[in-house]
Amino acid sequence: MSDHLQERHKKGSYNSVTNTVSFAAQLTTDLQSISKDKHIKVSFNPAAVAGMKKAQGGGGPSGPNLEGMKMSNFGFKELKLLPGNLGYLDLRGFVDAAWGGETAIAAMNFLSNASALIIDLRNNGGGSPSMIQLITSYLYGPEPVHLNTFYYRPTDAFSETWTFKEVQGKRRPDIPVYVLTSGKTFSAAEEFTYNLKNLKRATIIGETTGGGAHPGSVMPVVDRFTMFVPTGKAINPITKTNWEGTGVKPDIEVKAADALHTAQVKALEDLAATAKGPAASMYAWELVATKAAKEPVQHTEETLKSFAGTYGDKSVVFEAGELFFYPFPNQKVKLKPLTADIFELTGIGNVRLQILKENGAVTGVAELFNNGNVEKHSKKKDF
Repeated sequence: MSDHLQERHKKGSYNSVTNTVSFAAQLTTDLQSISKDKHIKVSFNPAAVAGMKKAQGGGGPSGPNLEGMKMSNFGFKELKLLPGNLGYLDLRGFVDAAWGGETAIAAMNFLSNASALIIDLRNNGGGSPSMIQLITSYLYGPEPVHLNTFYYRPTDAFSETWTFKEVQGKRRPDIPVYVLTSGKTFSAAEEFTYNLKNLKRATIIGETTGGGAHPGSVMPVVDRFTMFVPTGKAINPITKTNWEGTGVKPDIEVKAADALHTAQVKALEDLAATAKGPAASMYAWELVATKAAKEPVQHTEETLKSFAGTYGDKSVVFEAGELFFYPFPNQKVKLKPLTADIFELTGIGNVRLQILKENGAVTGVAELFNNGNVEKHSKKKDF
């Protein structure tokens, strides 16, 4: 790499570069062309250099660095419950647990009652193994699990990471886990994915990850430039290798943009197949709506008109290109198709309407309740 840069310098390859950011980007490209290591990166960042010099005097991250961590909420971008009690975490970075641990603990405890967990790493470029260790500990019992081994070249030494015997809050060793990936998923985010995939603890959904398995650190080069220098490599205890240059291949390969919806459908299908009683009905109920959100149903006007009619003391009418349901004489509810024969009652979340057919002819409707109950109503014949 050194010879390559010196040769390009002698040829005047950098003479026309006058922008500092472009110069750093060109150096990165030239270094990676030889090393093939995507971790190597030169950056123009005077503030970071100043922060590193200040940190050398003790106190760790300070100034813009620590404030930047706080402004990004230590990588925890979004936390919520999706329909079907699916926990969702959009994690944008694995900040060292010494700084982001409190936020991580709060996040994992918020998700502790979810039925399944979706961890979104599609925009996660990596970070610290200590955060991987902390988050993963909530996905296992108290018996430590070997996650990874690192070899460090400067000290010619090995270190291991294991899950913790104790965590603050509730562990969920049996919760189904789904990890979302993209080509931008890199470094520590790849380790988290690779660990759980090989431990068979999570289903990976999305795209093959970036392919960087060499940890290191950012170092000041001169007063305005920094460089990330890889100083070691990951060694998985199961595969005895890592994902350097190859990335982590997902279990379910889809475009990154489709990964979340795919995970929601997969999670609800898995839960509906294993749950019993009202819970199974609830998961199946949410599965229908989740699928419909991605694959909306379109009916012809002729089809919609064929659904209109009187069903016991209920009625379905066709007006201005749409269907409406009268569960009671004085209550009119717009119907929105979810499947070929099931409709959502707009504004009513616990009841749906299903069109019943025999030999292609409409014979009745069924009111479907989210607790699994069904009320059928036969169609009155026209005379």
